[in-house]
Amino acid sequence: MSDTQSLIENRPPSVATLFLERVEATPDAESFRYPVPPASGEGPDEWRSYSWSQAAERVFAIAAGLMDLGVRPEERVGIACATRVEWILCDLGILCAGAATTTVYPSTNEEETVYILSDSESRVLLAENVAQLAKVRAHRADLPDLAHVVLIEGEVPEEDARDGWALSLAELERRGAAYLEKSPDAVRDTCRALRADQLATLIYTSGTTGKPKGVRLPHDAWSFMAKSIRQTELIGPEDVQYLWLPLAHVFGKVLISAHIEVGHVMAVDGRIDKIIENLPVVQPTKMCGVPRIFEKVYNGVAQKARAGGNAKYKIFQWAAEVAREYAKTVQDNQRRTGEPVAPTGLKMKHAIADRLVYSKLREAFGGRMVGCISGSAALAPDLGYFFAGAGVPVLEAYGLTESSAASFANRHDTYRTGTVGKPFPGVEVRIADDGEILLRGASIMQGYHGLPEKTAEVLEEDGWFHTGDIGELSDDGYLKITDRKKDLIKTSGGKYIAPTEVEGQFKAICPYVSNILVHGADRNYCTALIALDEPSLMSWAEQQEALKGKPYAEVVASEEVRSLIDGYVEELNAGLQRWQTIKKFRVLPRDLDIEHGELTPSLKLKRPVVEREFAGLIEEMYEGAREK
Repeated sequence: MSDTQSLIENRPPSVATLFLERVEATPDAESFRYPVPPASGEGPDEWRSYSWSQAAERVFAIAAGLMDLGVRPEERVGIACATRVEWILCDLGILCAGAATTTVYPSTNEEETVYILSDSESRVLLAENVAQLAKVRAHRADLPDLAHVVLIEGEVPEEDARDGWALSLAELERRGAAYLEKSPDAVRDTCRALRADQLATLIYTSGTTGKPKGVRLPHDAWSFMAKSIRQTELIGPEDVQYLWLPLAHVFGKVLISAHIEVGHVMAVDGRIDKIIENLPVVQPTKMCGVPRIFEKVYNGVAQKARAGGNAKYKIFQWAAEVAREYAKTVQDNQRRTGEPVAPTGLKMKHAIADRLVYSKLREAFGGRMVGCISGSAALAPDLGYFFAGAGVPVLEAYGLTESSAASFANRHDTYRTGTVGKPFPGVEVRIADDGEILLRGASIMQGYHGLPEKTAEVLEEDGWFHTGDIGELSDDGYLKITDRKKDLIKTSGGKYIAPTEVEGQFKAICPYVSNILVHGADRNYCTALIALDEPSLMSWAEQQEALKGKPYAEVVASEEVRSLIDGYVEELNAGLQRWQTIKKFRVLPRDLDIEHGELTPSLKLKRPVVEREFAGLIEEMYEGAREK
């Protein structure tokens, strides 16, 4: 029997099972690291740890506490909380109680939070703080299934505690400990009784249009992915992984499953503004992220070099080109001959650039980073080649909420920039006649919660899932995503354009861009809305005599900035087909964000929302144009 066949046929029924096995195998090994802010509020955080047995003590208490509240197998328990170690402990507690986790982004507004909890019929909500509790307080009558809210942090307001509706996490754990004194084997017995097909997780797709749909993922989807990821050796027992991704998102969830299976150390802190500060402290060997994070890192390094003067900036530009050339040459040679080599002259240039630039970049990542994984959206190839050449390869991966996040990934020793690598063991793939990527395997969802018609639209009876993404599969199994099926633009001239491809190219060229939306459906030319990264732009503005000292609103509206961005648009257009070129653009007065509903919590662009918000600017760019 092959390793893949064994994986499929002998996978454990649940992550709860894996957790029990991990605790038994390495009880005293370090499992999680987490930051504790200083009591004074000043100075650096103190990083503390849990061993696997210490984590299990809290997980079992939470699980038993939920049982004491009356939660039964497969009933839903919501978590509305930012990424922190308590999120993971609560999630594992829910799973070990036999229940199913309903994930809610802490940034989700009140209306949508209530919708998710109502649609999922969640019995309990684990809320990070009083702000999350307040979202449901006024809607108790609309949430008849929601019996309790458990507050993870802070004091429970008296008005909510009075009738027992709300309680603290500490109180839940005390109740759980008392429950286990009476029934010491309750949690372990519940874990052992779990069926592979029982609902484990309900994740509502943030989506770019319409109401979110609840994706039903069973227990063995996670245990399957945990075993599959281990086979790829993308992460090993000796690694330290830094986790900041939102755990309400499927990407973060699958990392936790793999962590339990592999047994490495996971440093957890979801505060994005702390990433740069934390990396040198944690010194991780692995980190997963989304393209925007790597774009910010690159832009930050470029701006720091520019601020150091013309000579330093020229050195950085030279080193960046050397990194790209070196990485591309090595990958091309490996593909052709199997040997990842570069010519002697290029190796010498690369060694010089390493001492001058790349070594400092690696120090910023903590000094021990072996590689990163990027998912959720496409990473511009130029950025991928840069990081690979600089010694911090960013391996692109691919998956969807409906496929438990991980379907494809590049491997450390054979990665190809511009692709999302090969399928994970046990995942089947084929390309439909229209180019759509179809997936099948144990990681695929059971369906959309309460939406059989929507499920039937994407999930065939024989198990093939229609991803909605367009891609190309190489002869040796590497997948390249070319676009979203529904995001293809057809101009009034009949030409199809992949906007994400054009947007990705612009992000690779322009160090000041934060977000860009290419528009052109049913129009006779393409236009773009461009949002700029405020720190990068203001750093540049301080070096311009006419803009020095001016606020962002004035800087971003200036002719100097328009001229700056125009140069990058011209550079972009030079590499595009005529019908793809950006004829007009507008610089937006602010960045796009989650708060305005323009980005999903995983930082994907909500095209319809942005197009509605800035419809006036779009129409302005087409004034006088003759439409077909």
